[in-house]
Amino acid sequence: MEVKNFSIPDLKLIIPQKFEDNRGYFMEIYKKDFFEKNNVPIQWIQENLSCSSPLVLRGLHFQFNQPQAKLVTCLQGKIFDVAVDIRPHSPTYKQHISVMLDSSSPSFFYIPEGFAHGFLALEGSPATVLYKVNAPYNPKGEGSIRWDDPDLKVQWPRQSNLIISPKDQKAPYLKEISEKLESWF
Repeated sequence: MEVKNFSIPDLKLIIPQKFEDNRGYFMEIYKKDFFEKNNVPIQWIQENLSCSSPLVLRGLHFQFNQPQAKLVTCLQGKIFDVAVDIRPHSPTYKQHISVMLDSSSPSFFYIPEGFAHGFLALEGSPATVLYKVNAPYNPKGEGSIRWDDPDLKVQWPRQSNLIISPKDQKAPYLKEISEKLESWF
């Protein structure tokens, strides 16, 4: 496996080694000692699977009572994946990293606690996304931020004809919840 670091040091892209032959391929997706050696010392407790039609945008979501770290990959299709630092005392507060996750060249996006996460399923086939988390989902501790918040400056590859849930369409802008973030993170 290989690790790509970003300008936000806590985020990482993990690129597995893929062994292919005429039968298909094999790759390791999680190896505890490798993750620990690369500063991703996580014990995963839950796995989630999401399937999204093309142009479905999900996010930007986060957990505040029991913050979750995530390890995200795309098993089918292609997604534009975004992580936004929402930790008010972080030097990278309000900054984001975006990556393309594509089933044809598998990689895993590590997102630690204190980040809002979202993705856009790109055109073509539906996108099947698998992600591991290190804390259980708590519906009373879920939060969200508008996907098109101008303060975040996320350059989504598509801005129109997106399919967005009513809940995500009504999400607040970051500035509307910034005081709450102080006590959450």
